[in-house]
Amino acid sequence: MKQPCALKCSITIMFFFLIIQPLVNGQLDYKFYDATCPNLTKIVKFGLWSAMTNDTRIAASLLRLHFHDCISNGCEGSVFLDATDSFQSEKDANANRNSLRGFELIESIKENVEKACPGTVSCTDILTLAVREAVVLSGGPYFSLPMGRRDGLTANITLANTDIPSPFEPLDDIITKFTTKGLNLKDVVVLSGAHTIGFAQCFTFKPRLFNFNGSGGPDPQLDASLASSLQTQCPNQDSSNTNLVPLDNVTTKKFDNVYYKNLVNNSGILGSDQALMTDNRTSGMVLNYSKFPFLFAKDFGASMVKLTTVGVLTGQNGQIRNKCNLVN
Repeated sequence: MKQPCALKCSITIMFFFLIIQPLVNGQLDYKFYDATCPNLTKIVKFGLWSAMTNDTRIAASLLRLHFHDCISNGCEGSVFLDATDSFQSEKDANANRNSLRGFELIESIKENVEKACPGTVSCTDILTLAVREAVVLSGGPYFSLPMGRRDGLTANITLANTDIPSPFEPLDDIITKFTTKGLNLKDVVVLSGAHTIGFAQCFTFKPRLFNFNGSGGPDPQLDASLASSLQTQCPNQDSSNTNLVPLDNVTTKKFDNVYYKNLVNNSGILGSDQALMTDNRTSGMVLNYSKFPFLFAKDFGASMVKLTTVGVLTGQNGQIRNKCNLVN
């Protein structure tokens, strides 16, 4: 029996939309630079390797730089832009001022990429790849990344001030900041695991050390021996506010699951981190990641790929900046 044209046409149209859906959803592609910049990954990897031999903190700094860019205004490189007559720089936002690092490294890698592939690769994609390589070189998991992001034309200090999570915020507020960007509760727990490397300034957790909530002593949720050690490293005076303390003092330079083991042992330094272990919605995931490092590695890669697609510009939107800190 011959099918009615309407039925065949409907099937054809449905099949067509299923095929083109990935392009409609963003135009990112795992082979985006295969023809136009085939040595891109090698250039980025070499730049990271060189930097990490001289600066053990740079891997964590790049993770933070990337997260602050993506969570506030989307992954479009606005965090790199210097102030102009038209907009303020996101570098001057409360969470970024005098603390974000890695700008010079990405600019240096960008210069090398421009020599090999002029006007081809965005600063946003370079940062995205650099973060992946930083994780891998620190002992963390490899994850494939779709490419094709373009750089934004402006910055938004207001969003940077409101959307970047603070270590002083309750977990509910932090969860909301993730979910409004299309991320979920699992992503909150998994991406927080990036704190397995890196350092925190004393002021970000000092309220937990002295007269916590008017108690006259440290936060009772903080391991007593750790609290004592932190009080020595971060004395109760303003001059110690910018002292640096490793977020994971067990395997400080290694990207692993010890961060979660620390939370289980009440040794999370940031109150916002330790809250993941005291909340029924997230404590089970913390326990699982503390026991199964391969599970954390797999889920971290998946959540990072999700993060790198937040608010991206593709196609004819945005531009490929010549220099990361300036719009062309």
